[in-house]
Parts: sequence; structure tokens; C-alpha cells
Amino acid sequence: MTAASHPTHAFRAKLEIVGVNPYVAVPVEVLSALFAAAERDRGPIPIAGRVNARPYRQTLVRFQGMWRLYVNLTMLPDSPRRIGEWLDVEVAFDPAPREVTPPAAFVEALAADAVARTAFERLSPSRQLEIVRTLARLKSPDTLARNVQKALIHLRGAGRFAGRAPD
Repeated sequence: MTAASHPTHAFRAKLEIVGVNPYVAVPVEVLSALFAAAERDRGPIPIAGRVNARPYRQTLVRFQGMWRLYVNLTMLPDSPRRIGEWLDVEVAFDPAPREVTPPAAFVEALAADAVARTAFERLSPSRQLEIVRTLARLKSPDTLARNVQKALIHLRGAGRFAGRAPD
């Protein structure tokens, strides 16, 4: 089953910001339809659609009592500078898996470093995913190699990685 097999809901919304994160509020009737399609109304809801005709895959999340569709730079270029702009939004429930495969270089490095591997395994699943996502997004082999080393140092408790101090 794909997002295309679920109804798409269109609405206009004003781009707002909470902290440093641009978002649009999703209308109650659209939320109800998404909850029905997802068969739940708690936790992140995987969605897909379009913002100003530009396709995206995203997760709808509840923060500070409000369901928000966060609008990142790939969805809307210069989104942090466009606060207050009205957007044409389309959204549909998207049950496609959101799996991120860790780069082979990171898997091999963890296998060779028992201390880092143990530290990684003790992290919460969301923190593990954050590290894997950061590494998986890197394109250059040199950049990946440098960041794998930074991640190992971080996991050993000695340095920052992905904007975080050692746990």
C-alpha cells in the first residue's frame, strides 16, 4: 500500500515557527482523516504530499499540544525566511517504511571497537537513529570516513557529534 492509495487532503496554511523550526498547523478535519487512515492518533504519523507543488515525505508530530507539519529546507527552500507566507499543502497518510540503513563503514567501525559499540547499544533507539541518519546522509566517502571517526570518539565519551556532547 502506498501514499497514493490513501486520499490526499489539500489545504492552505500560514508558515509559522516554533523555536527555530518552521511548520504549518494541520486543520482538524485533515487530522481526523489522517488518524483514521493511520488507525491511531498518537505518536508520529508518516505522511507524504506536496508543499507549493513540491513533493515531500515527512512525519506529522505533536509538540506542545499541537499537531504540526514541520517544513524543512528540502520541502520549501529558504523556509526559515518565509515565515508568514501562505502555503498550498497536500497531505496523505504514507505507510511506506522509513528505514535508514547504517553505512557499512560505521557498522564495520562499531564491530572493531567494543567500547563504542557498547555505548551505541546503550543509547535510546531515537538517539541511535539520529546518529545513523546523520552518517547515512553523507555523500562523500572522505566526509563519511571523518564523521565515522567523530562518531566513535563521541561514543567513547570524548567529543561532540551531531550537535551533542557525549552522553
